[in-house]
Amino acid sequence: MAQRRTSYTKKSKPAKSIFNQALRWIVGTFFTMLFLGAVYHYRHGLAYYLGFKSNRTEDSVEKRLSDVRNIQVLENHKGKVVGIDVSEFQGVIDWDDVEMLEEKYPVQFVFVRATAGNDRVDRQFKNNWLEAKKHKIIRGAYHYYRPNENSIEQANLFIKTVKLKKGDLPPVLDIEKLPKNQPLDSLKKGLKRWLNKVESHYGVRPIIYTGERYYSDFLQDGFGEYLFWIANYNFYREKMDEEWLFWQFTEKATVPGIERSVDVNIYNGDLEQLQFITVE
Repeated sequence: MAQRRTSYTKKSKPAKSIFNQALRWIVGTFFTMLFLGAVYHYRHGLAYYLGFKSNRTEDSVEKRLSDVRNIQVLENHKGKVVGIDVSEFQGVIDWDDVEMLEEKYPVQFVFVRATAGNDRVDRQFKNNWLEAKKHKIIRGAYHYYRPNENSIEQANLFIKTVKLKKGDLPPVLDIEKLPKNQPLDSLKKGLKRWLNKVESHYGVRPIIYTGERYYSDFLQDGFGEYLFWIANYNFYREKMDEEWLFWQFTEKATVPGIERSVDVNIYNGDLEQLQFITVE
């Protein structure tokens, strides 16, 4: 008997398999483009780190990412003035070395913590205050406000501690906490009492420092006559709001002369405009 030849037909791939392959290709392409876009977007920061900072192998990934963003933010604000703020938490500062941030951006102003609450004078205030003036860095003083302590006593401590001179920045009220066992209205009244007392003494309206969320939730309504210094460290925010006077965009910068991490701020204007708002 002749053997019957069996014919075989080539099986086609199921439609589901083709779809999965296409989906993987699309997703892979998307993330590749996203990665390349991120590399291009952060090219200034990456070039900085892969260039003359490439020897910093001991830095953590978080610190590296923070530095990349810092450079990106600074590059986005060319022409605006860069400064820092310090307190006893930075330890003893070698002010002779405090000149440039990331070897490129001059440190042209500094806010120095003077007081906290109704009984606390910053241990490094006197030295930082005098050294900033000595090194011709535009200086300003700030008070850390404690919501559960008497506002007038806090204002009096600041006034007793800080002697403003011509060329200094207006006084700053730093408010970050909510009060315990008292309504929000009491907080606002206390803040207004501090602000009015300090303005009456120095003859200049204070600036308010706070976080962006705190500002939008609690201070945006009721303090419209004041200028704000806003803190926002969000990695994806790279430009300051036009309504902000100062933007504190990082708390993890490295500055020569300061052993610990330091906050960096951008003033929403050039040096001449910054000098215009100083005490006369």
